[in-house]
Amino acid sequence: MSLKDKLPGQLGFGTAPLGNMFRAVPEDEAQATVEAAWNSGVRYFDTAPFYGSGLSEIRLGQALSQYNRDDFVLSTKVGRVILDEVEESARDLGEKSGVFEHGRPNKMLNDYSADATLRSIEDSLKRLQTDRLDIVWIHDIAQDFYGDQWLDYFNQARTGAFKVLTRLREEGVIKAWGLGVNRVEPCELTLDLTEAQPDGFLLAGRYTLLDHERALQRLMDAALAQNVEIVVGGPYSSGILAGGAHFEYQKASPAIISKVEQIKAIAQAFGVSVKAAALQFSLAHPAVAAVIPGASRPGRIAEDVAALSEKIPAAFWQALRDAQLISARAPLPL
Repeated sequence: MSLKDKLPGQLGFGTAPLGNMFRAVPEDEAQATVEAAWNSGVRYFDTAPFYGSGLSEIRLGQALSQYNRDDFVLSTKVGRVILDEVEESARDLGEKSGVFEHGRPNKMLNDYSADATLRSIEDSLKRLQTDRLDIVWIHDIAQDFYGDQWLDYFNQARTGAFKVLTRLREEGVIKAWGLGVNRVEPCELTLDLTEAQPDGFLLAGRYTLLDHERALQRLMDAALAQNVEIVVGGPYSSGILAGGAHFEYQKASPAIISKVEQIKAIAQAFGVSVKAAALQFSLAHPAVAAVIPGASRPGRIAEDVAALSEKIPAAFWQALRDAQLISARAPLPL
């Protein structure tokens, strides 16, 4: 079975914003957002201990506790163990410093060993108020968090988390595992390993309307050839494609803002919403199993659902190609 067979549709909900990403989200708003996703037919929910030091998992678990566990697919991540101790100084989160400054203050331990993987899963089950996980992603073993040390963490995961998750899948405890990363290189490296057989990758921000060239060159065809499918996280490129100000979790640069304005102008000329173009572009690649945009306001969910079914003329995609805003190699939703 492929990852597509394990997911309940092409649209999931990425719950990083529920961990107070960029802002303090009121509790009732967080709960209402999950409920809006459910009422819109979304049945795949992704979270992680990293999102607000467990806050996203706690909120998601509370919101989903009213539903039958057999009716939805749930994924979380390993690699960070949340401690009871409180952080008293600024955290070093690599390129993501400040993203969850409004989250819980609990310390996080970066650990991809076998023991830490099992502990992380056990802790996540408690926060999520559930007895099982469907998919487990190994989180952030990449340059954006660990700089020149990223290969050390990758190798720790290769001898630890990779083996544990493979065993859990074989035992039927989980249905699938893979990497959850913001960079192409760890996925490439994993595909080259003979002992690792992941089911997929949750690749955030690297196969989007705004940023896809490297993934096309280095990953997408190779993943497809090995039947390792991609869940696209961050399809709005940290929000810049959905009217926000962030790209790569930071304030967008003038060059990125200029490119987005060009995309917006062409979209407006053809009467196309940028959200629809973003989601449908990512889903057009045959290696992509689903997209999981995030949201922290209930109204955003209906926009995502509508974006999937919006009719986009072929001439719009051609105009983007003519303006060299999308790769000539990218499959299009024609």
